[in-house]
Parts: sequence; structure tokens; C-alpha cells
Amino acid sequence: MVDLSDGVEGFGLTARCTIPQATTGPGSGASGSAGGEVKSHASEAGASVSASAGASAGATIAGPTSAAAVSTTGLTFVEGERILCFHGPLLYEAKVLKTEMRTGKSNLNDNGPHYFIHYKGWKQSWDEWVPESRTLKFNDQNLKRQADLNSLNSKKKAQQAASSTGGAGDAKKSADGIGGSASDSKKRQREAGEKEEEYLKRPEIKIPIPESLKIQLVDDWENVTKNQKLVSLPRTPNVNQILKLFKESAMKNITNNTHQEDVLEELVMGLKCYFDKALGNILLYRFERQQYAELKKKFGEKEMSEVYGAEHLLRLFVQLPQLIAHTNMDQETIVTLKDSFVEVLKYMEANAMQLFLQNYENATPTYISFTKNLV
Repeated sequence: MVDLSDGVEGFGLTARCTIPQATTGPGSGASGSAGGEVKSHASEAGASVSASAGASAGATIAGPTSAAAVSTTGLTFVEGERILCFHGPLLYEAKVLKTEMRTGKSNLNDNGPHYFIHYKGWKQSWDEWVPESRTLKFNDQNLKRQADLNSLNSKKKAQQAASSTGGAGDAKKSADGIGGSASDSKKRQREAGEKEEEYLKRPEIKIPIPESLKIQLVDDWENVTKNQKLVSLPRTPNVNQILKLFKESAMKNITNNTHQEDVLEELVMGLKCYFDKALGNILLYRFERQQYAELKKKFGEKEMSEVYGAEHLLRLFVQLPQLIAHTNMDQETIVTLKDSFVEVLKYMEANAMQLFLQNYENATPTYISFTKNLV
């Protein structure tokens, strides 16, 4: 997991908006367990979902299922493209050398778009395969984000070094970027591994999902995986609109409190960011991936939070406990954040008739045939 900046306003949810990667390296932890969680919620709600069905649900949440889908899903980046890539807590300029759409991996987070990249100014020994969740477009907005992270990290490192040694020279050395000796590089790798172990030891937060929404999760799973139906897309209201509606509703209870307004804005933007990053990686059932591919091709750069709706947003809340557990938030902030998530769920429950589809659309025979060929 990429450990991002401290000291941001509100929860810092947007700054920490990353999706864990494979369990074999930094960023592991969320292993695509949404399907298992859906089964768990179903059991608690008293719905009859068998253990084998739950296992099937877990198996269906995966990356693109075939190289045949690559042309329609479209990798975000192409060979030779300049990008920004997370390595530890910072963003570095990199070049895409190879692209690959991985499928059929036992670890669900190993599936999906991957890029073999070379970090500018680094030796070739640092070249590596990275999942799309660690990459960003090379544009002015993300370059500013890179500069902000560098500034925050340098200040933090300098303060730590100054407090431990009292030497300005040591502080400067600690604040240096990716340069340094081979021993420094190995030390950074070791520290990254130690941090990851700490992440894995952190307890999950529990987000209580209302009973009616648990049933919605089960119905959603059955519609897609058993009945071979699809959510009609694009949705109205979409995820972006739902979060704005929630914000407007919550604002009615805030009177002349700029800080609370800022925190609410950070919550909404953070959830939107997590949704856009998580959707293609861990929120789709296998049967939905071709639909996702077609939508990506149709809408191009349009964010999927403007296409998908409440059905997929609810799935995000199943995954959020593991995602949040892999951030550097302190326990007090996590508790506050959990309470805010509960308020969003209460809003979705209260407005379920307006937010959720009552009937899913039947997939065409051509679509069903195509998805079977991808298995």
C-alpha cells in the first residue's frame, strides 16, 4: 500500500486513495474478498446463500478475464508513455516499457492491467512490474500532487532526523530523494517491508451495513452471477450525484462551521476517488467485466463514478474496511471516518427506492456467449 501524506485537511481520505496490490509485495492486504463479505452479510440478514455460492461470488470478483478483452478494456497507458508512479510514499516520473493484462491469477489483486516501468534517473535494477493502482497520468494536476508529497515527506524526514541526531547534515541526508548509495536503497526496501508488516497487523474497522442494504447486496449478487443480468448503465443518479446529494443533505445539519464543511467535502471526494480506483480492480463480478470494457471504450476518459450508480457504490463499502486499514490514519481518525461511512449508508438506506434499480436488464445472448468464451 502506498503510504501517503500526513497533515492533510479532514481525514486525508483523498490523499490516501490507493488500492492495495499483490500480497507478495508492498501494498498487499485487500485480496478481493468482496464476494466473501457479500456471503457474510447475506448470512447475517438471514438470506439463503450457500457456502459454495459465496465462494463463487468471491471467485468472480477479478480482473479482466482474457486477452481478448484487452482491446476493449483498453489499458490506460501505452508502451513508451511517460507516467507518474508511486514508490513508497512518493511519486516518481517513469516510462512504460511493457504492458500486460493479467488474468487467471490465484491472488485476485494480481489480475488486471500491469505495466513494466523504468524510473527516470534510476538504474535498470529498479525496473519493475506495477499494477495500474500505483500509476497516474503525467499531467499538471498530478505533478502538483508529486511536489506536495515531496515537500511533506522532506519536512517529515528532516524533523525526524533533527530530533534523533540534532544534526542538520543528517536531516538533509534523510530528506534526500531516491539518490544515495546501494546500502541506502536496501535500507529503504527493508523499511518498506517492515511498514507493510505493520499494515498487515493492523485490525480492520467494522462498518455496520443496514439490514436492508445487506439484502440489496445479496440480490445484487444473485442478479449478476446467478441470473446473468446486468445493471443498466449509465445510471441516474450516478455515484458522483449520489455523493453530492448526500453532501447537500448533511450540510443542512451544519451551521457556520467551515471545518466540518471541509471535512465533509474531503469525505465525499475521498469516496469518489476510492470508487474510481477500485471499480475495475475489485468491485466487478466476472460477468460484468465485458460491460465495463465496453463502457470504458465508449466513454473514454470519463470517470466511472459518473457512469455507475448505487449498486456498485454499496459494494465499495464492503471493501473499505480493508482499504482503510492499509492507510497511515491514526485510530481516532479511523473511528471518526467509520462514523461518517455509517451516515452515508444511512442516507442510501433512507433513499433506497430512488437510488437502487428495481429491475436489472437481461444480458443479450451475444453478451452471454462472449463472457463464456472469456472464462
